[in-house]
Amino acid sequence: MTNAMAHSRGRRNPADGRAPVRRAAATVGVIFLVIGVLGFIPGITTHYGDLKFAGHGSEAKLLGVFQVSVLHNIVHLLFGVAGLVLARTISGARTFLLGGGVIYLVFWLYGLVTDQGSGANFIPFNGADDWLHFLLGVGMIALGLATTRGATRR
Repeated sequence: MTNAMAHSRGRRNPADGRAPVRRAAATVGVIFLVIGVLGFIPGITTHYGDLKFAGHGSEAKLLGVFQVSVLHNIVHLLFGVAGLVLARTISGARTFLLGGGVIYLVFWLYGLVTDQGSGANFIPFNGADDWLHFLLGVGMIALGLATTRGATRR
């Protein structure tokens, strides 16, 4: 007879066999997909009637904070799909996390140097987006490095 604790220790972890970098990339990919979808839901996105395809004139804000447009939401969806596709291999997952992190740091710098009211702010970004992009960039790079440290490359 086994007790509950012995049984729980004997259960197979559904994540067994997957490298941590693959799990991390897939998780980040799912988060991007969720954010991309949420950007199209009225109520979660405030001023939804002001959602434009692109440009600084889109006054819609995800969670009332982050300025979004249709293009911005599509970028999130594409990043999510890329994360899930690249998470199928260790090298792909690492590339997604490191490369995606660099891209988000570029978005952060672009947002800092671009006038928010100009046509160059075509995605669009606001101050909250800028700092979220910084955190995403640093976080993705840190995940890519931390989950592959000491791993041998194939």
